[in-house]
Parts: sequence; C-alpha cells; structure tokens
Amino acid sequence: MSDKFRVLDTGVLEGRLNIAIGQAIIEAHQRGDVPDTLRFLRFPPTALIGRHQALGQEINLDYCRKNEIGVVRRITGGGAIFMEPGLLGWELAFHRRTLKVKSLPELTREICEAAADGISRTGVRARFRPRNDIEVDGRKISGTGGFFDGDTLFFQGTVLVDMDPQTMTSALRIPQAKLARHKLDSAAQRVVTLRELLGDETPGLEEIQDSLTAAFSDRFGLQMAPGELTDAERVHAQELLREEIGTEAFVREIEEPPAARGDLAGVCSGPGGSIKTYMRLEGPAQNRIRAALVTGDFFVTPPRLIYDLESRLRGVYLEEVARVVSEFFQQSDFEVLSVSPEDFIASIEDALASE
Repeated sequence: MSDKFRVLDTGVLEGRLNIAIGQAIIEAHQRGDVPDTLRFLRFPPTALIGRHQALGQEINLDYCRKNEIGVVRRITGGGAIFMEPGLLGWELAFHRRTLKVKSLPELTREICEAAADGISRTGVRARFRPRNDIEVDGRKISGTGGFFDGDTLFFQGTVLVDMDPQTMTSALRIPQAKLARHKLDSAAQRVVTLRELLGDETPGLEEIQDSLTAAFSDRFGLQMAPGELTDAERVHAQELLREEIGTEAFVREIEEPPAARGDLAGVCSGPGGSIKTYMRLEGPAQNRIRAALVTGDFFVTPPRLIYDLESRLRGVYLEEVARVVSEFFQQSDFEVLSVSPEDFIASIEDALASE
C-alpha cells in the first residue's frame, strides 16, 4: 500500500450530493480503484443528522424549510451539525493499515490530535477532547467521527471558520442536557470560530487546508498529492444521490420513534454519547418485544450493526433481553467509540422500566 494520499477540494456542493460523493469514494477505495484520500468540502446552509438519529428530534424542520436550509442524513454516526459555506469540512478515506493503528478509539485520537495540530498552525491553541471533539479553551472548534467499512476507514471532521451561531441554534434542536454538561446556557456558547478568535487575522480557506494537510502529512509520514475525483466516482455519486442518499426515504428513515405513539422509551447517556431505545411489546402478557428502534449520537462500526440488533430483538422475551444483547455483541465483529454493549443494555432496560 502506497503512503501517498490524494488531496481533493470539491468546493461548495449541495448537501446530499456531498454525502453521496463520500460514499462513492469509500466504495472506489474498497475496490482499489483510488488511493487513500483527504477531501475538503463545503456546504450551503445545511442541517445534517447522524446516521442513527431520529430526524424530527434533532432538527427544526419548519425553520429549515422556511429558511431554505438543506436537510441531510450523514453516513457516519454522531450528533446533528449545521454547515454553511464559512465552515470547512474534511474527510479521510484510507486503508486500515495506513496509519498502523487498529482500533477506532485509537485512530480517533491520532487523527484528532493531527487535526488539532493543523488548526493550531492557524494561530490558536487547539486541543483534542475525547471522545471526538477539538476545542480551544473549552469551546468546540471541530467535531469529528467515522467508521470502518471492511478495511477502509472513513473519517470526517469540520473546522468552524466563520458562521452565524443564531442560525445554527435555530436549525438544530440542541438537548438541554448536553448544554448542562458543559455548564452553558446556549449552544452558541459551546462553539467558537476562528473568526471570533483571530478577527482580521483569520487565514483564508486555502491556508487552513494547507495547515491541515501538512499536519496529517507530518504526523503520519504521508506524501500528499493534489488530485481530482475520477469520472467513475462522479457517476456513482450521482447514482447514490438518485437512488438512496438523496431520497426523502433515506433522510427520513428514522423519523418518528414509536414512543411518540405511546410506546416504551429509554435512554442511557454518558460521556460517550446517548443511546435511546424505543420498544413496542406484544403477547397476552405484553412480555415479548414486537419491534425495537435504537437511535442516538453514538459511533459504531459497521453502521448496519444497529439494524441487525433491532432485528435480533424482535420476538425476544423480556427476561431474556440482557442475555440476547450480550450474546449478540459477543458474536459480532464490531467497534464502538466511547460506548459499550452494557450501555445498549442499560438503554433497553430503562425503556422496559417505563412500562
């Protein structure tokens, strides 16, 4: 495997197309058609939810519609974010052995520390904050996250260069519990931009991209070479946009939890994120799971693991839930970032306790 990275800058593109391009890069990389890749991307005003989140709970859809803000579901986990042209996105697609680190938590730390170095080169003191944030003086300037798909790791991040915090807080539904953990009154206090920190000394986007590219190159000993999307990647991205990622069915795949119709709901929250479980029971004694929905801002590899877990829970008697979930994770090839199988069990048990 070559240690040369292809560096792309795809500029400002419609949100769902941006996500589709990321998926197209992953699949081309898995086939060996393209090298390891660092891509810079930007969005028009767009609200993006994590792969496993419930749409209406995380995004103010009425506000987004009235203000022509795009609504997109990412292929990565984590929480909802707001993007606009003044915010820089970056993503990495590379082979598991490229960075010579195996686990997702280890890779997250290595990549985030490199990204923090790159941001610091612009004139601020950025630091990695586990599980996946980069901060300046306790305020978030970058969020990150990713997953393995086979031997390809796809990892995304942002740099808050310049933005309107009021639009962000209006477009997203920020949980008060999340703000309370940081002793803040509003989400706007939680984040900070390079513009706020550096004023007229804020570097341009090209300089910021060069700083990040150099930091990744220095930390991991990689050769960075400018490149372009292949024709095949462009064509496949359009197919994904048309058939899956760009469809309303994909964006609204997790929209109205069963609890909204009076069923059971439970949550397990901690430093690693929140896991919310919604369940509907069946049987004369209401002692068997008819359907389960697991949502939240966690990261899990592979993403389809959650759908497999929901399927495995169907028909399980309540007294068997903890054993079944434990066995499911023991038999699965998975990785999670800062959450554990016990956290999923706790969320399910919290739902059952609400019966």
